[in-house]
Amino acid sequence: MQGLTQDSTQNKLILLFIFDQMEMPLSESTIMDLCQNKNNWIEYVNCKLALEQLMEANFICKLKGGGNEFFYNLTVEGRVCLAHFFVRIPSSTRDTISNYIKNSRMNYRRKQEYSSSYIKRDDGTYDVILRITDTIQPTLEIKLNVPNRNTAKYIDKNWGEKAASVYLQIYDSLVE
Repeated sequence: MQGLTQDSTQNKLILLFIFDQMEMPLSESTIMDLCQNKNNWIEYVNCKLALEQLMEANFICKLKGGGNEFFYNLTVEGRVCLAHFFVRIPSSTRDTISNYIKNSRMNYRRKQEYSSSYIKRDDGTYDVILRITDTIQPTLEIKLNVPNRNTAKYIDKNWGEKAASVYLQIYDSLVE
C-alpha cells in the first residue's frame, strides 16, 4: 500500500484507529514500525507530529514503562473521537490496517513485553536476563548464569517464543 496521505486530520485518525485495533499501549518505536517502516501509512515526521497533537488534545496519554521507555495509550476521549470520525478513514485503509494488525499483533506484543539480554562476567560465564514486562512494571524477571556465549545467545534468541509458557510453568508450580 502506498503512503496514504499527509492530511493531518486523517493521520491522527489513522493513529487512533491503530491504537484501537492493537488494544494495548504502544512504544514509540512500535508506532513508527507499524506506521512508517513496515507499512508506509504515515511518514515519520507526520507521525511524530500527529502523536504530539493527539497528546495535546488528550486523545492519547503517555505512560512511563519499565526502564526509560514510555508508552502511548488511547484515552476515553480518543475512543469517542474515533467513534465519531472513523468514517473519514477510507474503508480500504481501515481494512488494510485491521488485517495487518490482526496478523501481527502478537509479534508486536512479544517485542514490547518480552525482552532479554546477556552480558559477559569476569569469570568468562554469561548472565542472561529474561523479562516479561507489562507496560508499566516487570511481571517476571529471571537472571540465569550460563557457561558460554553460545548458550546465552540461544536463550536470548528463543525467549520471545518461550516466555509465555515459561511464565505459566513457573506460576503453576508456585501456586499449586
